[in-house]
Amino acid sequence: MAKKVGVGLIGSQFISTIHAEALKRVANAEILAVMSPTEGHAKNFAEKFHIPHHFTNLDDMLAMPELDMIVVGAPNYLHCQITLKIAEAGKHVVVEKPLCMNLEEADRMIAACQKANVKLMYAEELCFTPKYVRLKGLLEEGALGKPVLFKQSEKHDGPHADHFWDVERSGGGVTMDMGCHGIQFFRWLHPGVPIKSVYAQMSTTVHQAKTKGDDNAIVILEFEDGVVAMMEESWTKPGGMDDRAEIHGTEGVAYADVLQGNSILTYSNKGIGYAVEKAGNTVGWSFTMYEEIWNYGFPQEFEHFVDCVQHDKQPLVTGEDGRAVLEVIFAAYASAGTGRKVELPFKTDAEKPIRLWKK
Repeated sequence: MAKKVGVGLIGSQFISTIHAEALKRVANAEILAVMSPTEGHAKNFAEKFHIPHHFTNLDDMLAMPELDMIVVGAPNYLHCQITLKIAEAGKHVVVEKPLCMNLEEADRMIAACQKANVKLMYAEELCFTPKYVRLKGLLEEGALGKPVLFKQSEKHDGPHADHFWDVERSGGGVTMDMGCHGIQFFRWLHPGVPIKSVYAQMSTTVHQAKTKGDDNAIVILEFEDGVVAMMEESWTKPGGMDDRAEIHGTEGVAYADVLQGNSILTYSNKGIGYAVEKAGNTVGWSFTMYEEIWNYGFPQEFEHFVDCVQHDKQPLVTGEDGRAVLEVIFAAYASAGTGRKVELPFKTDAEKPIRLWKK
């Protein structure tokens, strides 16, 4: 039997909880350590998930020879420097979206991992979401004919951590936070066809007191073969997470609702403990999820990454994919800043996407 892949987690908040719960379902993975610079956080996290080692210093964790793969669940502005350290230590890397803050950082991360001969894997769970995998299958079998229009939307009432609201630490607003999902989703649906242009409309409509970033965005992508993709991203929708996609083809149409379409429609006079991610008030009607992590594809995603490390396979989503997504994000902010369609390839030395929208 092959040795289990030893995993270390960086982070102890919301996304790292998802990482831990997902990895616990992967038979060939073993979470051996967690690191958080905040005193007490890693210790509490380790106790909750029965992880044998916890650290406040990254170098101390990376010194563990038992670790094969490190999962980065830190704020966006730390992704690059952490990845460079992990690569130098000879460990494989899984980086949460977005890959990093800018294209120069992305190039450094890719180069460092190539030099160290370690895998740089980009954590885009929509490529593993069971309902979306089935949706892609309908397209691939020809049931919908040739694609004409893709649509994807992800909406809730705002992020859970302060650093998302701070554009200096996040790089942008909802497009940087959630738009990266839609972009890679479209690239995955339509592989091998370059994106030709980007047009975006962004606004800060509800959370002006919290952020300088966009809290609503509509982004339209045009592929070189004429296929159009439209994504809607919002931090202003109450009632919990809403994640949907559509494929319109020459021979049919298909609609997929990841969460509300898989939920238990619930009415409660006093409210329930947990309904779905980002749900606030659950008094009255709500959509109560079951197996939420599985429905989103997190265990499937980490099973794939662990298999890639264990058997030296090429990951489905890589650092190069993360960079391509980031290039489209920068083009989208540039489009929103100028009010014009932006052509790809798009080159920029901007340190953050937000700089191209609000100069």
